[in-house]
Amino acid sequence: MSAALSWQELHFTAKKEQVAALESWLFESGALSVTLEDDADQPLLEPGPGETPLWEAVSVTALFEGDRALQSVIDAVPRHLVVTIAEQPTPVADREWTRVWEDQFHPMQMGQRLWVCPSWTAPPDPAAVNILLDPGLAFGTGTHPTTAMCLRAIDAGVSHAIRVVDYGCGSGILGIAAARLGSGPVLAIDNDPQALVASRANAEANGVGEDQFVVAMPDDSAVTQWSGTAQLVAANILAGPLVTLAPTLLSLLAPGGQLLLAGLLEEQANQVIDAYAPELPLQIAAQEDGWVLLSGERAA
Repeated sequence: MSAALSWQELHFTAKKEQVAALESWLFESGALSVTLEDDADQPLLEPGPGETPLWEAVSVTALFEGDRALQSVIDAVPRHLVVTIAEQPTPVADREWTRVWEDQFHPMQMGQRLWVCPSWTAPPDPAAVNILLDPGLAFGTGTHPTTAMCLRAIDAGVSHAIRVVDYGCGSGILGIAAARLGSGPVLAIDNDPQALVASRANAEANGVGEDQFVVAMPDDSAVTQWSGTAQLVAANILAGPLVTLAPTLLSLLAPGGQLLLAGLLEEQANQVIDAYAPELPLQIAAQEDGWVLLSGERAA
């Protein structure tokens, strides 16, 4: 095979409960990478920290070296791990994959003052508040509507040195944005230690020091010390956890403080609103692609 066709792919479809075993089998059989994609146009929540959610029907693509004979792999695939399998490999032309990936992501404006920019791209407006954060699946970087709506609300709502909590911080992007926009201290909370490491590293990369940006697990003493003191609490997670965490998030909020909740679909809004209704009225503040942002203010 020529150098221009130096790779080849095998394509499968599988049910989500089959994917882990199929992926392991493919790597054991010499796959260089395995890619998972939606095979049924099913909406999927932005994953929370430490989570790897899957669609019900998954398209699985395994990449192999171009000069390898793959018929034996096709013949040996455990049929109980797949729904369908392509009978022939697909040749793939060699490309500069890093450049292809980088070309897919561009600076994004979030409100009037804030931009989120990949590290390899010069900020379009050097005078703006520019957050440098490379896109990735694990923790959220502004490419998903839920994160974008939160960032626009933070851009509009942070104008002075208020205390901010980013609960379920992931990459730390919400708290970092608040700090760069002029907030006071930020408490970034997550139950995944890797998210806290990522948040701390991203904060440092954006010039936000440890004295302003504190990371903590939910059971850390710092969380207790912040009880009733935050003028802004933002949580971009999932509808179920937002309901469960209602007492915790409300306990952090100061009188007159604002609560921002995201990570939920439009049809889940009433469930979350009802969970907070006894103490704080929430309203839909923004909608995008079926996702909603809820906002409410505690009585002064």
